[in-house]
Amino acid sequence: MWDRQTESWWQQFNGEAIVGDLTGTKLKFIPSAIISWEDFKSKHPDGQVLSIQTGFSRSYGRNPYSGYDNVNSFPFLFTGDLNDRLPPMARVLGILLESGEGGAYSLELLKENRVMNESLADMPVTIFWKSGTASALDSGSISDGRDVGTTGVFSRSVNDQVLTFIAKEDGTFEDQETNSTWDILGEAINGPLLGTRLLPLPHHDTFWFAWAAFVPDGSLAQ
Repeated sequence: MWDRQTESWWQQFNGEAIVGDLTGTKLKFIPSAIISWEDFKSKHPDGQVLSIQTGFSRSYGRNPYSGYDNVNSFPFLFTGDLNDRLPPMARVLGILLESGEGGAYSLELLKENRVMNESLADMPVTIFWKSGTASALDSGSISDGRDVGTTGVFSRSVNDQVLTFIAKEDGTFEDQETNSTWDILGEAINGPLLGTRLLPLPHHDTFWFAWAAFVPDGSLAQ
């Protein structure tokens, strides 16, 4: 990536300028999540959506890299060293704290557990996983991609209380301290904490080869 004002080059993974006038500058991370259209429109019925009517003749529902994220495939044009703790194209969730500490969780582990209550650098953290989001890199038609799910990472401290979450069968989550129900975006939708929002934390939904290249000494839960 490069910016038009200074023509500095920016590293996509960590938002750091690596060439140009702004070399060494880091952009501020903004927490975001890749979620299903169904979840988005349910939560934000009046939300804005980027139109596919761009003036160019292109099917934006098609994936030109069919099968790219197959766990047995190899990352395109990657020439770095591979870390053999996971296959290079295995999907992981990575959390990189401002202190520089980082940890990755395999998507298979998150899918199996659906919620994990963790402590990273003494920060109580919860990781949510919910099914229903299609991979954009699996099938030729994005809507037919296999279900890779949605992840969310949040601080689990609310009003000076640390919450412990469990996953419910309907895709929501419940804290054991107040029995409030929470959605995948970290908002309490029922119970004593109704309307409360967990603090979202920046995270990477990425492939193992990319995470391991930038955080080679980070922990891995699998």
